[in-house]
Amino acid sequence: MNIVRKLPPWLKRPLPTGKTYSRTENLLSTIGLDTICTNANCPNRGECWGRGTATVLILGNICTRTCKFCSVTKGRPQNPDPQEAQKIARLAGKLQLKYLVITSVTRDDLPDGGASHFRDCINEVRWHHPRIKFEILTPDFKHCQQKALKILSDALPFVFAHNIETVSSLYSAARKGADYRLSLNLLKTAKEIYGDIQTKSSIMLGLSETDSEVEQVLQDLHDVGCDRITIGQYLKPSKDCLDVVEYIKPEKFQWWDQRARQLGFRWVMSGPFVRSSYFAEKSFNGNE
Repeated sequence: MNIVRKLPPWLKRPLPTGKTYSRTENLLSTIGLDTICTNANCPNRGECWGRGTATVLILGNICTRTCKFCSVTKGRPQNPDPQEAQKIARLAGKLQLKYLVITSVTRDDLPDGGASHFRDCINEVRWHHPRIKFEILTPDFKHCQQKALKILSDALPFVFAHNIETVSSLYSAARKGADYRLSLNLLKTAKEIYGDIQTKSSIMLGLSETDSEVEQVLQDLHDVGCDRITIGQYLKPSKDCLDVVEYIKPEKFQWWDQRARQLGFRWVMSGPFVRSSYFAEKSFNGNE
């Protein structure tokens, strides 16, 4: 297998700067909130924080899984922060957010996988800011899917997202401890339980997957009623993560965008820097 290390020109980005970026950074630090932007070394941090938005990471910054595509710290997590919901409400007010994405580390140690904490965070923010819209990006709730989804039903409405991440054949290498069919089942069950809410998933390219495998993932997601899809380039976030096998050209991402729409996805973002929460606030017609 050929390992590709040198970044092509379309994957080079300027260093983050600007008053809004600095303000967002300072607010997050002052309030004491984690973000997936920082913990996963997201390449879009400069752009997103520069727009005054960030994806909040709840339930701590230590994950119980050992996925090799992710740089989030692995180990034994601490108890959830009982003040986290209030902190997020404060951030939402300071940034005047209209759309908030909340995600978490995987918490296999908790009986409900952290679902009640998601619920409490949403409801607290909504109490202070009733017009805000929510998107939650959850783990797979491996041992408690039905229980977790029932708990979350007390915080509707929201976009429900869970990332499939990669093709089935790469799960043993990239998503140790996860199960491809279990992830599909979570999206399927969420759609069945929540009815009209939008469900969403994401896949990263460049880990040696084939086009036919990507096509199968898209078809599998569509078959379980997934409405929204993001497709992006895998970029190695830390030295201990999997190497990039291929840098996919921008025109191929454009091709996947069209293919996903042909398959029936209602909302698609596909490009080298696309991540699950990248411009998540954009509506179907491309406007905020």
